[in-house]
Amino acid sequence: MCVVSLGLLGSGCGIRATTVPVDVGAAPSRVSCDTSAPPAQPAGREGVRVEVQLVCGSQLVAVERVLAGVDKRPVRAAQSLLAELEQSLSAEERDAGFSTEVGAELSVAPARPGDPKGTLRLSRRPEDLPPLALAQIVCTFADSGVAGGGRVVLGGPDTDPPRAWECTEAVRDRPESVPTLGEIVRPTSTPSPSAS
Repeated sequence: MCVVSLGLLGSGCGIRATTVPVDVGAAPSRVSCDTSAPPAQPAGREGVRVEVQLVCGSQLVAVERVLAGVDKRPVRAAQSLLAELEQSLSAEERDAGFSTEVGAELSVAPARPGDPKGTLRLSRRPEDLPPLALAQIVCTFADSGVAGGGRVVLGGPDTDPPRAWECTEAVRDRPESVPTLGEIVRPTSTPSPSAS
């Protein structure tokens, strides 16, 4: 008797069962992923506006920051951007749902002899970084132009050959699940002088 009653109650909800999968989109998010105003200029100094990629709602979102200055040399500019990814977020950024997965004490070093032009060497192997952190770094470097184009060539502190990484829309939309690992970039070999 009780089973029959439950069966009747369940059939009255008005939703028909279907065997076809239905994509209703992502679940609604309670975070805004938006800060109300760009950051203020540093007191007494004219600042340089840069964009860094933070995580919000499981996606990468560009956030504007103001730096006192940015060195034009690629390695130093990359280090400034990396420091912005590592720093604590403002209360407004946290309230809007932003976070960063880039841990402290990560640094950028110049290319090693034989590395392809534009290579940036991190103090940890890129492959060992959490996927979200790697996506943040790659997209921040790619968007800023410190890598010299759409591709970002990153290596670690060891002698492993660097790899090329790209920041695509798929990486921005799903930075944790989309593989961002690019091909190993081998330097162009220079012909050895011929023996005479």
